[in-house]
Amino acid sequence: MKTAISIPDSVFKTAERFARHRKLSRSALFTQAVKEFLQRRNSEAVTERLNRIYAAEESRLDSVAGALQMISPAPEKW
Repeated sequence: MKTAISIPDSVFKTAERFARHRKLSRSALFTQAVKEFLQRRNSEAVTERLNRIYAAEESRLDSVAGALQMISPAPEKW
């Protein structure tokens, strides 16, 4: 997909230098940047949802499960 965007000159110049230094095309650089931005935003959204859930729900380990965890055998050495 071909598109046109407007960005500040300083951002464009910095991006150009970065892409040239990394031997990336401008398209590859902007594609990678947008992907990383979206992944980070998605991770933040998941964290926010989990925080809302655990703010309303009990998140402590059940006492029986905790006791069982304490007596479980140590990991074997391979």
